[in-house]
Amino acid sequence: MGHRPLRTLLRAVGVCGAAFLVGLLPMTQAHADPTVPEIEKQIDDTWNRLEPIIEQYNNIHSQLTKNRAKSADLANKIAPLQLQVDLAYTRVGDIASQYYMGGGNTSAIRAILTSGSPTMLADQLTMLDQLAKLQRQQISAVADTKSKFDGEKKQLDDLIVLQAQQDADLAAKKKTIEAELDRLQKLRIQAYGTSTVGGVLRIGACPALYIGGAAGVAVTTACNQIGKSYVWGANGPSTFDCSGLTQYAWGKAGVSLTHYTGAQWREGVAVPASQARPGDLVFFYSDLHHMGIYVGNGLMVHAPHSGDVVRMQYVNAMPLAGYRRPG
Repeated sequence: MGHRPLRTLLRAVGVCGAAFLVGLLPMTQAHADPTVPEIEKQIDDTWNRLEPIIEQYNNIHSQLTKNRAKSADLANKIAPLQLQVDLAYTRVGDIASQYYMGGGNTSAIRAILTSGSPTMLADQLTMLDQLAKLQRQQISAVADTKSKFDGEKKQLDDLIVLQAQQDADLAAKKKTIEAELDRLQKLRIQAYGTSTVGGVLRIGACPALYIGGAAGVAVTTACNQIGKSYVWGANGPSTFDCSGLTQYAWGKAGVSLTHYTGAQWREGVAVPASQARPGDLVFFYSDLHHMGIYVGNGLMVHAPHSGDVVRMQYVNAMPLAGYRRPG
């Protein structure tokens, strides 16, 4: 009986202690909420894993579009060749039936025979034989060309089937990419306490350094896109991804670039970082999965990632792979 008050006290302390711990949990959770820099690092890390998939899609999609156009061009070349072959075979068939099978105009042969001129008949038959041979040679030449085009088209069509599947598989990942980044972007917005993407879109004048010519047109065009939304696979005029922005900007300067970072790396001339000038393309990461357009003073304009907008950024903010000069 004497221990009962002690047990009662311990129970009370236990209950109060539990309540005390429960009371602490919301405060601990509040302190665990990620900060803006932490969220932005998550966005960057996530995007660095996902953007290579997007650029792979851009590459496959560009190849698929070109190969489909080539296949259609070959189909247009094959159609008249098939018609030539069909017509040539028809003519040869007419000759054979008319002069060798007796199904055609035998009155000429009959006239020659009744004229008592077998030599003339032999000459006529020799001429007809040579004509038929010439027709067969023409058929063979056309048929060989058609066969060559048929083979090329078959290879292209097989490749198109494979690329179309790859294209569909990569495109199917778009929802996953956008959903994950959208989740992170919502956290970012909550942390900022605003519906904007945060940060400063322009870091001084854009372009930072003046340059004329085609590069000047490209740079000015890129600067004019600041604030427009990033959209995966887009190349303007109202939304962009990274290689779509550079393709669009240089397109306005009359220079055609492929909508794929790897291709644009090959399409430009290598430039040392010390000689970079506005308009040069600047690439990042060892696999070249991100890029922007240099605007001078260590700055670039780029389309960062889903949930963000076209903006200026310091080149040294990401691992630099190198510069390329289009044109």
